[in-house]
Amino acid sequence: MVAVSASPRRDAVIRVFERYLVEVVERYDLCPWARATREGGALAVEVVWGTPTLDEWTAAAEALLAREHTRVAMVIAPELSISPVDLHGMRGEVAMRIPTAGVAEFHPDAALDLSTPARLVPFVRRSPDPLLQLVPLSIIDQMRSSSANAGLAHQAKILSGNAPPPRPEVAERIASANHATLRDRHEEMTSTLLAISEDRARSYAELGITSSR
Repeated sequence: MVAVSASPRRDAVIRVFERYLVEVVERYDLCPWARATREGGALAVEVVWGTPTLDEWTAAAEALLAREHTRVAMVIAPELSISPVDLHGMRGEVAMRIPTAGVAEFHPDAALDLSTPARLVPFVRRSPDPLLQLVPLSIIDQMRSSSANAGLAHQAKILSGNAPPPRPEVAERIASANHATLRDRHEEMTSTLLAISEDRARSYAELGITSSR
């Protein structure tokens, strides 16, 4: 998924993130194209240390998006102490700097709210560390502009570059599917998130990675 690193600290952060990606996002099918993107080498990940500035967030994201095969970029800030509201604000600033990509924030502090699909989204994005996800708008536009009959499996192929585009309001469809899944499985997912969080705490402490949690 990412280039071999000579940094044990960076490797630990990415390993913990990949646990979340595989054991949560892929296992519960929270993003229907996550597995295809990862296995197809179209996911690019970088780590920014300390309290990254807007310039540092932007530079890391732009470098990932500039790679030839990147279709999804993740910038992780493992040492950052930030509230969900402030991370959302940073997301907005980065989005203005990079208008060619859709930007979403993921934060480890998100309460479970099953009242509506939209209110569940922060919990679905409860990553081990604060991070920003960027997807080129050209890919998002493909998903919004073609045949309404294309399913989520077909969309997965699009994001990994292996199929012509589908259609339509992808975010709403995914949110509704996740809501249906987690109504019955949220306790199981919460247990998995806790196990990953405990792994994170042990690994980061061993490597001297500053953690606010």
